Amino acid sequence: MNEDAVLTILGCGDSAGVPRIGGDWGACDPMEPKNRRTRPSVAVQTKTTSIVVDTGVDFSAQLSRESISDLSAILYTHGHADHVNGMDDLRFVYLRHKKHLPVYADAQTFTEISHRFDYLFKQKSPYYPPVADHHLLIDENLGSPHHVGDISFIPFLQNHGQGTRSLGYRFGDIGYSTDMANLDDTAIETLRGIKVWVADCSDYHRPDFIFHSNIPNLQRLNEMIGAELVLLTHLRHQHDYQTLVRECPKGFSPAYDSMKIRLDGTVL
Repeated sequence: MNEDAVLTILGCGDSAGVPRIGGDWGACDPMEPKNRRTRPSVAVQTKTTSIVVDTGVDFSAQLSRESISDLSAILYTHGHADHVNGMDDLRFVYLRHKKHLPVYADAQTFTEISHRFDYLFKQKSPYYPPVADHHLLIDENLGSPHHVGDISFIPFLQNHGQGTRSLGYRFGDIGYSTDMANLDDTAIETLRGIKVWVADCSDYHRPDFIFHSNIPNLQRLNEMIGAELVLLTHLRHQHDYQTLVRECPKGFSPAYDSMKIRLDGTVL
């Protein structure tokens, strides 16, 4: 593990972001900067390598905010709109650096993004060159280390509810589990021993959950995983930051946009 590697929370909001269209802050205090949440994504960076997980509709603004101008690879969790609809902006990363971007996704996600963004992978016009290369994450290789530059990552399968799936990723001592309702034994074993778990808690207030997780479910899973700190992501406009800080059980805390954590688990 590169000791200089840092994970940045690019976005910790749900599919609508906070505030929602029309300035709808819900229960969130608009005077608290940490309540302003863009769509879910993280970046992992060293001095020579930059990886982003997912390209939601806020992708361009997130990279500009964090002064990220070059990318080494994109990893996808799944094909839902709030995770892929900023993919067209990869064209401008390509135009800046004139190098194809490796895109890592499972077969189901690649089917979806290649249908919507086929021009990014194929020469469709002499004026629009392909800008990305696909790297298939097959199920047989989930749970095994992959490498981009000097960053290693381990993809694992997640239950996203109602028969849908997503991929989570482990980077060093940090696990990333957005859009997750449950984990099987293999995923738990992949995450076991991490220090920080950035985990979906979109259903924080709800006693039941279908597509996303709630606090009791995260507590149950983390009893097996053993993370010292669980950072809640995919948060809705009902989830006021300071309220969550007061209410969260010990070892749990809300994430916020631009939050940075070293891959050894140290929160910066």
